[in-house]
Amino acid sequence: MFPSTPSAWALHPQLARDTVNLGDLPLCRVLVIQDANYPWLLLVPRRNEVAEILDLDEVEQAQLMTETTRVARALREITKCDKLNIAALGNVVPQLHVHVIARRTTDAAWPRPVWGAVPPVDHDPEELKLFISAIRKKIWLG
Repeated sequence: MFPSTPSAWALHPQLARDTVNLGDLPLCRVLVIQDANYPWLLLVPRRNEVAEILDLDEVEQAQLMTETTRVARALREITKCDKLNIAALGNVVPQLHVHVIARRTTDAAWPRPVWGAVPPVDHDPEELKLFISAIRKKIWLG
């Protein structure tokens, strides 16, 4: 559907440090944030020099919404969360990325935003492996 992007595309170093790669949908790379406080995914369009959703063309914007919705539905179904937070902020990392965060009324930051609420917690490797497997299956990555 979408042509492959030039090899010059690269994930921002901060995102690379803070995430685990799940794989690529037609437009976006899907990542898990390395913080076990919250089930937290990122979608990063594989396009160069894109900081805002409006920097994508209209077809890519529609594809981003389709992929965000697919990931959000999967996350909601797997986590049975109370609320989903979906946001594209980019205040710290300029590369366009969409956060999809499963929230519970009992989580460490509820009802506040998750950023900086509590220190990150490492994932249990086995739990992370199971979570990644479940998400990949639900969003058709494997």
